Amino acid sequence: MEPTDGITTASSGVTAPDGPASTAVTSAAAARAYAESVARAQWGAGRGVREEDVVDLLLVVSELVTNAIRHGEGLAGFEVRPTDEGMWIAVHDHSAVVPRAAYAFPTRHRGSGYGWPLVARLARDIAVDRRPAGGKTISVLVPLRDAGGT
Repeated sequence: MEPTDGITTASSGVTAPDGPASTAVTSAAAARAYAESVARAQWGAGRGVREEDVVDLLLVVSELVTNAIRHGEGLAGFEVRPTDEGMWIAVHDHSAVVPRAAYAFPTRHRGSGYGWPLVARLARDIAVDRRPAGGKTISVLVPLRDAGGT
């Protein structure tokens, strides 16, 4: 999947209110591939992106999309937008239920649930918003650095 513009939207087949999506994303694998293509093609004005930051981006995308599919009644949409600081990611699902971990960082672990703490460590500006048409959107900013920088 190749990005086509500076503001890139991919959806699970549901048309966004502001127009059609540029590509369909129906799985975590497709979301990772799409986010990586946007990061490599559009972030940093051709300077390139650090590989470890791409790995962080892919982990965050994977966790958020998998959670939408597994716990959010299905993936309703996926957006990627390069910013000066990194990649802004938004994952839309069909459930209005806000994850308990969004209110407080977990202090104990019961064998699963590593995803939200991972997202919280790797991303910034985390927001959980209910969508007017139903469901919710979890959006984050994953910081990226230039490949040639320190």
